Amino acid sequence: MAFLVWTDTLSVGVLELDNQHKRLVALINELNEAMKVGKSKDTLHKIFDDLVNYTIHHFSYEESLLQKASYVNYATHKREHDELTKKVKVLRDDFLSGKMMISIEVRDFLKEWILNHIQKTDKMYSSALNEYGIK
Repeated sequence: MAFLVWTDTLSVGVLELDNQHKRLVALINELNEAMKVGKSKDTLHKIFDDLVNYTIHHFSYEESLLQKASYVNYATHKREHDELTKKVKVLRDDFLSGKMMISIEVRDFLKEWILNHIQKTDKMYSSALNEYGIK
């Protein structure tokens, strides 16, 4: 069974954003699986790097939609994205420099953050994007 399972309760009602969220879920599952089977540092680095890069790509895309729809909470939403991006980059850099290993705590942090962010923060923009015609 997957570490993190996509369900319809995570849907934000915008197909492309749901697809991107599913990709983030898949990357966290890939990281978890690699940790479980003791993959090499190089493999973990690649997965972690993919996760960081895809998160940045996703946030940029999501923010562009929020701007198009003149989403009222855009600044707060972007600030949350910026904080996570910074945190994940620090974790990646610490891993690359040998200051830390990718641990259960890191994996669990990523899981909880994505679940909380989608279910709380992202769901708040669903109706604004849908009303603007973005579905």
